[in-house]
Amino acid sequence: QVQLVESGGGLVQAGDSLRLSCAASGLGFNVVAMGWFRQAPGKERGFVASIKYDGASTNYADSVKGRFIISRDNAKNTVYLQMNSLKPDDTGIYYCAARFSAGVPTTPGEFAYWGQGTQVRVSS
Repeated sequence: QVQLVESGGGLVQAGDSLRLSCAASGLGFNVVAMGWFRQAPGKERGFVASIKYDGASTNYADSVKGRFIISRDNAKNTVYLQMNSLKPDDTGIYYCAARFSAGVPTTPGEFAYWGQGTQVRVSS
């Protein structure tokens, strides 16, 4: 059974940093692409960042480029999202997702497995 468990969310002020983690089990972590998505209240789930199975390639949404960094530790079956210079617009529930792929997918429909999400709130 595949499980993705996010952690690290919280309430912070604008300009602060947070690091999200997603621990995976029940799948061959070193052969799956991983992604982070977020959903703000009243909005659809949107792409944040993704990373190739070996960490060699990454993709970012334009809104987070230069502020967020996605990384992974295949020895720990964990993917991270380092979020710096947070803005109120970054508020939402952050989900990690997994897909058996050699690429670096960017749309929700490309991912087969999802976590339950972790809440991030950024106050102004």
